[in-house]
Amino acid sequence: MSLKKVLVTGGAGFIGSHTAVELVNAGYEPVIVDNFSNSFPFVLDNLSQIVGRSLTFYEADCNDKEAMGRIFAKEQFYGVIHFAAYKAVGESVQKPLAYYHNNVGSLVVLLELMAEHKVKHLVFSSSCTVYGEPEKLPVDENAPVQKANSPYGNTKQICEEVIQDTVASGQELKAIALRYFNPIGAHETSLIGELPIGVPNNLVPFITQTAAGIRKELTVFGDDYDTRDGSCVRDYIHVVDLAKAHVRAIAYASEQSETSLYDTFNLGTGDGSTVLELVHAFEKATGEKLNYVVGPRRSGDVEKVYADVTKSSEVLGWKTEISVEDALRDAWNWQLKVKDQVFEPTK
Repeated sequence: MSLKKVLVTGGAGFIGSHTAVELVNAGYEPVIVDNFSNSFPFVLDNLSQIVGRSLTFYEADCNDKEAMGRIFAKEQFYGVIHFAAYKAVGESVQKPLAYYHNNVGSLVVLLELMAEHKVKHLVFSSSCTVYGEPEKLPVDENAPVQKANSPYGNTKQICEEVIQDTVASGQELKAIALRYFNPIGAHETSLIGELPIGVPNNLVPFITQTAAGIRKELTVFGDDYDTRDGSCVRDYIHVVDLAKAHVRAIAYASEQSETSLYDTFNLGTGDGSTVLELVHAFEKATGEKLNYVVGPRRSGDVEKVYADVTKSSEVLGWKTEISVEDALRDAWNWQLKVKDQVFEPTK
């Protein structure tokens, strides 16, 4: 019996590459599409080391309908997991049209091709940014979607709406939007991990690069918030736990009797850590002393947000298994593997 093929767009990226591994572990056949605008070809070789064989790969842009159409015609997919997107909040403010064209446009291309080729299962990479500054904590899936504070965040909201409208139109589509909180960590082999382009936008790679001496110091933005120690609270989730949720979501969609459905699930631990708590947890997990300073608040930062994961646990049948401390140790081991290398765009 042939394995069910799942298209993984952006499959050479941080979350996509880990999901490709978990798809193999669960008995699926991942087919990776990436254009290396925010990732690197060596990841494919490292993936093959982890899973013990090479994976099918196409270099293509998801906005190129002709190229993507050829891939759909050849591979006959069971489902699609759509990661490919621009993701830098600050850059999205400077280049909004590029973000709308790439993030929304690529989804439209995929939905059109899924209809043409009768591919009925979609898992979409969304974000907790859709909640903005939540009215109550922990935030659940029924919380109102707030006005986005960046074009990046708005693309996630628009993409969710596009999927909902597509399902409502009668297209046979079982679609799941997964709203991530803060993915961190790396694979236990240290063969794949987060690859920030240039100066990291996310906290944990900035922590590991500071500990490695690549960055002079880490700035903690604000210590006067209404939190345990004055720094912002976030829900940090190991990327392997996150990857497993995507595999579970594909299975969950196929288990539902309806011909069309749309649902959303939070992916987090259900608990929040402050920035300073994360810094101290890193020091404890690795034995490395971190050079950090406290600076002023950063414009646009939400004070605290963490997930209510009741629905993911009870309906999706998924929960996190790996601790924040283990995630930080894995991230550090990955940093040691890539040493003092700073990744720059390939395109």
